[in-house]
Amino acid sequence: MTTTPETPEIPDAPGVRGTAEVQDRTGPLSRSFPGSLRPARVLPGAQVSERAAVGDGTTVWELAQIREEAVLGEECVIGRGAYIGTGVRVGARSKVQNHALVYEPAQLGEGVFIGPAVVLTNDRNPRAVAADGSPKRAGDWEPVGVRVGRGASLGARAVCVAPVRIGRWAMVAAGAVVTADVPDFALVVGVPARRIGWVGRSGERLRALGPGSWECPRTGERYEEAEAPDGSVTLRDARP
Repeated sequence: MTTTPETPEIPDAPGVRGTAEVQDRTGPLSRSFPGSLRPARVLPGAQVSERAAVGDGTTVWELAQIREEAVLGEECVIGRGAYIGTGVRVGARSKVQNHALVYEPAQLGEGVFIGPAVVLTNDRNPRAVAADGSPKRAGDWEPVGVRVGRGASLGARAVCVAPVRIGRWAMVAAGAVVTADVPDFALVVGVPARRIGWVGRSGERLRALGPGSWECPRTGERYEEAEAPDGSVTLRDARP
């Protein structure tokens, strides 16, 4: 089998210059951000740090919270009550649905879908107190992140237990608990999540053409199984 790289595409979020438009019942109000080219929409009740960057055409809905140094790319949608942690990067045209929790230092590639109430964790050994009973503080632990590759989708109430990588165009089923890396184009379900098939860029489950060869029933795109650097099986385009 052919070896193919497993590195996710997490590009810098483009288009973060200008002003954001904060809407209220009487009309739009202008609010500056470090860098947006044209207005983004920030709905009333949303909390967006002055030290966050919001990309062109992005919408942040009510009760969402965007923390310091977070970067949202162009044309993103951040749903009601969602949380984007300090320094998190969200690629262009991504959607983070209502009440999803994206804790730092998560990184999302372009075109990522984070479903309602999804949680991306950041603590290997969560405790409220230290071994001596004293309250744990920020300096007492080191955050670890979830990396989500370009085009991947996480269904409602899925949980990713950091540190894990979700591959490009992968599909995580609703309610799944991800405790290990997910290959590109993989369809994973369950607790803990396990691969049950492959999906294409359209999100449709692929049909088998032969050993290691797959086709999207919607688009006709073809894919081939390949060996990843760690020896696991992943999928790649069959295009020349």
